[in-house]
Amino acid sequence: MTKLLEKAFAEASRLSEKEQDALARALLDELASERRWDELFSSSHDVLGELAQEALDEHRAGRTKELDPQKL
Repeated sequence: MTKLLEKAFAEASRLSEKEQDALARALLDELASERRWDELFSSSHDVLGELAQEALDEHRAGRTKELDPQKL
């Protein structure tokens, strides 16, 4: 465990039981969310690659326009 995480847990240990549980739930939810995003993103590489190639093909074929932020 890193020193920063140890410090965070030491600070959290001073919270009330209710606040500790809320912090623990938030941390566990965040970790689960990160795992879900990692899984979804890792399985989307083929799709992202295909979309990127399609965009490059359209650009090379002259079917794209330069983005003008003033017209957004």
